[in-house]
Amino acid sequence: MKVVAAYLLAVLGGNATPSAGDLKDILSSVGAEADDDRIELLLTQVKNKDITELIAAGREKLASVPAGGGAVAVAASTAGGGGGAAAPAAAEPKKEEKVEEKEESDDDMGFSLFD
Repeated sequence: MKVVAAYLLAVLGGNATPSAGDLKDILSSVGAEADDDRIELLLTQVKNKDITELIAAGREKLASVPAGGGAVAVAASTAGGGGGAAAPAAAEPKKEEKVEEKEESDDDMGFSLFD
């Protein structure tokens, strides 16, 4: 993914056909390691193709991908019909939410917006 991001940054910067060296320079400027095999694979796949057409084709493919709302519907229907078994099932997601909140607070990297 970082190789694709570097390629897109190069194209947005005005370089219509970035080379492997260009991508390595972009990746090294942010401290990311450049994987030569992945860079070459990307460059061979996008060679002689218009980036806007590639993005449009990707959007069409993503439109057919399910968004994942089915798991919530299954959990809600299970919790509604079980009687006594519904209470323990409902308690488990609450525990997961609390864990996620703790993880989010650790992601501030030592500084805050309001410091």
